[in-house]
Amino acid sequence: MSPAEEEKSLPLPERWPRATKFALSACAAAVAELVTFPLDLTKTRLQVQGEAAVHRDGAAGGQAVPYRGMLRTAAGIVQEEGLLKLWQGATPAVYRHIVYSGVRMVAYEHLRDSVLGRSEDESFPFWKAVIGGMSAGAIGQFFASPTDLVKVQMQMEGKRRLEGKPLRFRGVHHAFVKILSEGGIRGLWAGWVPNVQRAALVNMGDLTTYDSVKHFLLLNTPLVDNSLTHSVASCCSGLVAAVLGTPADVVKTRIMNQPRDKQGRGLLYKSSIDCLIQTVQGEGFMSLYKGFIPTWMRMAPWSLVFWLTYEQIRRICGVSSF
Repeated sequence: MSPAEEEKSLPLPERWPRATKFALSACAAAVAELVTFPLDLTKTRLQVQGEAAVHRDGAAGGQAVPYRGMLRTAAGIVQEEGLLKLWQGATPAVYRHIVYSGVRMVAYEHLRDSVLGRSEDESFPFWKAVIGGMSAGAIGQFFASPTDLVKVQMQMEGKRRLEGKPLRFRGVHHAFVKILSEGGIRGLWAGWVPNVQRAALVNMGDLTTYDSVKHFLLLNTPLVDNSLTHSVASCCSGLVAAVLGTPADVVKTRIMNQPRDKQGRGLLYKSSIDCLIQTVQGEGFMSLYKGFIPTWMRMAPWSLVFWLTYEQIRRICGVSSF
């Protein structure tokens, strides 16, 4: 058998390992995103409530904050906009995770196995895991930033309608076209800096914690590589990711949701640092953790669903455990 014929006879995961891992992680992320999306929408609405810069510029017109707290925010959305509005913006969110999760997972494994390298005992040193997790998250989020921008802006459409403002978009495709026409290519990457910063922190919590906890358990406890181990590691990763990522997530959401001039420049914030300073000065330090509970409540089940799904479909498809 010739080398070409021998290569064709190999299973798909062995012929195209990175493409296979990309596809598998994208599938797992899509499932996790749809299951937990209402918490993401609630979190986004909470993060822009009481925005000091909006009141300073008179954009709010003296309106009271419509909801307070996670449950009242979610209940308010259902009562005033309808149950299905809890999934408003889910389509670009799934698009985002196909790109984001696919790229970050492939990038992390490549960094872990080929660039940074494991130790002689097959463990992956924590400092290398931190570098790998932050780098993979930043790379994945940069490529996915346009879809994240559309997701955030579409999540706010229901609130705009309640405030008597005209809707900005008719759908996902119209949102992409409108943002592109108004701000050009750069407009699609509005808010990418805090977005990438957030992703780096979240993945330092998610990828780094999951990989480190999982392999610590396998090396130092009687646990084996099964769903129980994956569940424990994913619960730890969800909590750490929420603690590290929420402040950057608040800044990212506000920058992406702010009104812009004809040149695509933000009218409320000059940069992510400016947004951070205005938020802390106008609302206090803890405002950086607005939406923390739904963020954590979303990240915990998101991580659990994602990692369990991802590990299982890797096993089913004949790909080695993460």
